[in-house]
Amino acid sequence: MTTAESPVDRPATGSVAAGPSGSAATDAPVPLAPGSATAPGSALDRVEGSWDRIVVWWDVGFYVVVVLSALALLSAGVEPDRLALALGAIGVILLAYTFLGRRAARDRDQRLAVVYLLILIVATDFAVIQNQLGTFLLFVAFTQIWMLSERRWVSLALSTLLAVGTTFALAAPSGFSREALVETAPQMGVALAFSTMLGVWVGQTMLQTARHAQLVDDLNAAQAELGTVHHAAGVAAERERMAREIHDTLAQGFTSVVMLAQAASADLDRDDVGAAQDRLALVETTARDNLAEARSLVTAFSPVPLQGATLVEAIERLAARFEDESGVAVTLRLSAVPGLGSAEDVVLLRSAQEALANVRRHAQASSVVVSLGEGAGPALPDATAPDGATVVLEVTDDGRGLGPGVVEGFGLRGMRERVAAGDGTVRVLSPPGGGTSVRVELPVPADHPADPPPSAPLPRSHP
Repeated sequence: MTTAESPVDRPATGSVAAGPSGSAATDAPVPLAPGSATAPGSALDRVEGSWDRIVVWWDVGFYVVVVLSALALLSAGVEPDRLALALGAIGVILLAYTFLGRRAARDRDQRLAVVYLLILIVATDFAVIQNQLGTFLLFVAFTQIWMLSERRWVSLALSTLLAVGTTFALAAPSGFSREALVETAPQMGVALAFSTMLGVWVGQTMLQTARHAQLVDDLNAAQAELGTVHHAAGVAAERERMAREIHDTLAQGFTSVVMLAQAASADLDRDDVGAAQDRLALVETTARDNLAEARSLVTAFSPVPLQGATLVEAIERLAARFEDESGVAVTLRLSAVPGLGSAEDVVLLRSAQEALANVRRHAQASSVVVSLGEGAGPALPDATAPDGATVVLEVTDDGRGLGPGVVEGFGLRGMRERVAAGDGTVRVLSPPGGGTSVRVELPVPADHPADPPPSAPLPRSHP
């Protein structure tokens, strides 16, 4: 006797269906990941939605098999009394499925499913007693046992009950003779074994599908969270970059404007109109430079001093402006370093700006020396360069030096971060006799010329 194919199992609400779908190690429903939920459009939600479509075809298959079984009995010339009883059993199955089985298939109510399956088993065996053509109903009975039950032991128990009941039902017309039982039992044993193996295999496949769907949902959620974290980190990094740019450019320019305006006011108090006009001219120049820097920041261009100029020329202009604004004498010892890219130029220029700004605000110096050139090799153990070549920027003043317990401000921290991003180092030295030296070392990129032409220092001094 053959049986129907075993059905696929469906994930129950909040859990992956076990039963035939259960793994070899467990017979309990498999829960979703702790705290997880099937969001609309998720992979697991699509698995659930596919079941809602598949179960409609189970309805169609059930009604087709049951109707064909009834037609087979009608066309087989069965005795009227037995035919009526068999058709009555089929009618009970139809009613039970319509009001119990269909609902159990959709909401996975296990108590409702077991009640329906017991009615199905009894009605099927009763129809088989009336005529052997009632065994067509086994196609429905075996498949629905594995489809509706979510626990393997329940499915196996009900399948065994159906197989044993059908064996006795087939032997009933012969008075349950031993010969009839011996002949029927192997057939039903084969049907039971086939149904069990197919039900377990198909159910396990569906369980793995649901688990994979859950893993896909977890992966998508992790990717979304990672994207959010990366976005937040990018926003924070961009804010910090803009803060450094504003501090190194606009803030210092505004400081210069304030100092020059105060000096012009003092000149006017002394009736020194000529000096005040010179100060105001510097205020206008500084304000225009600040406006250009602001536009450069907005449009993400390179720093204004580096647009159309070399690093040496930009530092020369920076030093001249610093000298005019502060009155501190600046001596320049600048050598062009071949192989530097725009990134290194920006780091070195911003470092020079910050070092000179600190001299103006804190050092009370009378002179500053700014030097730029190629170093012989890394001066610090952790300074790295592909072939040992480094570019060195040093700003040294003769001011009061660093007092005890001095804490680095935002500008110097920003300088260290800029230089560290280029694999360079910053050292701030203040000898006991006074004065402060800020030394920046950056590795020269690996693709710079192997033997750069010698470049003589470009001394420049403003008395």
